[in-house]
Amino acid sequence: MDYGPRVRKRRDGGRDGGYSSRMRNDHATYYRALAARDRRFDGVFFVGVTTTGIYCRPICPARTPGADRCRFYHHAAAAEREGFRPCLRCRPELAPGLAPMDAPGRLARRAAARIEAGALNDGGGLETLADELGLSSRQLRRVVQQEDGVAPVVLAQTNRLLLAKRLLTETTLPMLAVASASGFASLRRFNALFLSHYGMPPSRIRGAKRGQEPFLQKRFLTPFSSLTLSLAYRPPFAWEGLLGFLAARATAGVEVVGDGRYARTIAVGGARGWIRVAHRPDRSALSVEASSSLLPVLGGLLGRVRNLFDLDCRPDRIEAQLAVDPRLAATVGRFPGLRVPGCVDGFELAVRTILGQRISVAAASTLAGRFAGAFGEPIDTPIVGLDRLGPTADRVAGVEPSEIQALGVAGPRAVAIRELAAAIADGSIGLEPGGDPEAVVADLKRLPGVGDWTANYIAMRALRWPDAFPAGDLGLLKAVGGSSIRKLDAMAESWRPWRAYAAMHLWNSGAKT
Repeated sequence: MDYGPRVRKRRDGGRDGGYSSRMRNDHATYYRALAARDRRFDGVFFVGVTTTGIYCRPICPARTPGADRCRFYHHAAAAEREGFRPCLRCRPELAPGLAPMDAPGRLARRAAARIEAGALNDGGGLETLADELGLSSRQLRRVVQQEDGVAPVVLAQTNRLLLAKRLLTETTLPMLAVASASGFASLRRFNALFLSHYGMPPSRIRGAKRGQEPFLQKRFLTPFSSLTLSLAYRPPFAWEGLLGFLAARATAGVEVVGDGRYARTIAVGGARGWIRVAHRPDRSALSVEASSSLLPVLGGLLGRVRNLFDLDCRPDRIEAQLAVDPRLAATVGRFPGLRVPGCVDGFELAVRTILGQRISVAAASTLAGRFAGAFGEPIDTPIVGLDRLGPTADRVAGVEPSEIQALGVAGPRAVAIRELAAAIADGSIGLEPGGDPEAVVADLKRLPGVGDWTANYIAMRALRWPDAFPAGDLGLLKAVGGSSIRKLDAMAESWRPWRAYAAMHLWNSGAKT
């Protein structure tokens, strides 16, 4: 576990930091997982080695250190606060994240997810984020500190540095572009913080790639230029099943699925562009190609891709619980690593869900294509079939229901889409991952034409709520022998908090291996 000269910070004693009493008590458990290099724990914890000053993922290929030299942390930020620096071999910046699993730490994880997406970058303040989460800034600091062992600003700083390290390692971007894409306001601030944290200038990470920067600066002036990064996951991963799910629901002009890859247009903030995603099973990772036009919002973009492909899933924990039920055991065995597909835009997903009420998946996809063609923004891409951005809530809030109905959408659904767009545009409903799912579901059900099935399906995919369960779905009812909704709800109690994953397995129960 090698990273060059040691940093002069205390790593033992003086303060507890992120090395909580809970992790200290479970030291032997974490050490066994480390010694086994078990990929199921990748991103669940990090290990700091006191004799080297380096912190690693539990899958690091270097020789396993002695147990007495290991300190375990749930977050990279906690390890860095204690003076440890990221390993060059296993690269902690590539580790999967910690998805929301249960209620106790949900608020802290919501905050961490928003920070990772760049909520504190580009002038974003703690007060604004706290207000978004319904807290005071003091409460937000306390909640994050208690759950994660570090302050929100430290989380943001670590995320910026690790994203910068990833860009330095995997791309030939100019140094100024790396700093900007990572959320730093200036190159000087980036250089100073990198040097103070890691004991070396960022140019040392870049190494031989440094000489390619002038060429890259010219190449990035072309409209179709791109960069490629990796996003890791915990195996197994049922890639073909997830890709098939997305293919059946792809919106013409916005999404293309083929040759084992997924591609789509995307807008994040004021940036417009496209992505193309492929599976790298040999690396337990996805390869994400993104247009250079998305570079200013790269942190938020990668977060959206992680949500879309459910990369922070813990399949071992989920499947161990669901397989206990004989009604799910067979399909869990047939589809190991099955994920709950998310989305890159909550409004887009919600519209697609409303369009799909009481009609086939294919018919809903046809309507979604018409909807995007009518209200989406045109865009040029190098990928055949991608020429539209998904319509925004602001755009759709300004149209009449009759314009939507003219596309072949039933009147009540046209009204529902318009009302949903207005609610999202004025901020009364938010469909960001990590939002309070029960409150959002209640808000959605108050809209005309939005019932329990629609609201829970939106929560399942847009909010990333692992316990969402659209019990009224005909496919789910059929999969369990035509039970009533009440009986299905009762049956699903034993599947908590993973009912969304149980739903995916039930939908797949009739699929062929």
